[in-house]
Amino acid sequence: MTMSLLRAENLTKTYRVGDIDVPAIKGVDFAIEPASFVAFVGPSGSGKSTLLNMIGCLDHPTSGTLRVLDVDIATLDRRAAARFRGEHIGFVFQDFNLIPVLTVFENIEYPLRMVQKWPTEKRRAQVLRLLDAVGMADQANKRPDQISGGQKQRVAVARALVSQPKLVLADEPTANLDHDTAYRILELMKKMRDDFETTFVFSTHDPKIMGAAEVTFTLEDGRLQDGGHHV
Repeated sequence: MTMSLLRAENLTKTYRVGDIDVPAIKGVDFAIEPASFVAFVGPSGSGKSTLLNMIGCLDHPTSGTLRVLDVDIATLDRRAAARFRGEHIGFVFQDFNLIPVLTVFENIEYPLRMVQKWPTEKRRAQVLRLLDAVGMADQANKRPDQISGGQKQRVAVARALVSQPKLVLADEPTANLDHDTAYRILELMKKMRDDFETTFVFSTHDPKIMGAAEVTFTLEDGRLQDGGHHV
């Protein structure tokens, strides 16, 4: 039996706003297998980003259990959570989050230099591999303000994968892309999943991602509406 990459059991998250407790996630259960292409979908305010923050070890559950790579994230303190993220999780954001003063090469290299601390030649070989994989080898020396939105997202995908994580979290990654570019980025992500056996988990209300996902979980008002729809 294959171990789930992610497993949540009766997972809740409540925020304290003044004197009021505001529930964001309300007792959800799900499991996600390795090398999956999964979307959490629902309207704004449904809890998608909160759930991704917990999966990404950026926030702790209020109650229930969330295991990522068989680690209960509630047991990780701030330092351990940061180390776990750096070793096992990549992130892709809707606004790309590239560092403007760094080149394309340096943006992709950044996690290996600052978090993983790979030696120089090993870093270089890995960055060149990813640049080639995302079709950006000829743009390596340009800065983010010199490339298009679609190219920026390709760089962001390469950066997310450069440390060979088992899991990539993508929060509305197509929101700032035009229709055709969004489809090309999704096809690139699926190819990266196939090539690197990385699980991609999306938070989105974009129909293009819903159509591309192999499994979708629908969130509404902090609750899952079904057990996961498999395409």
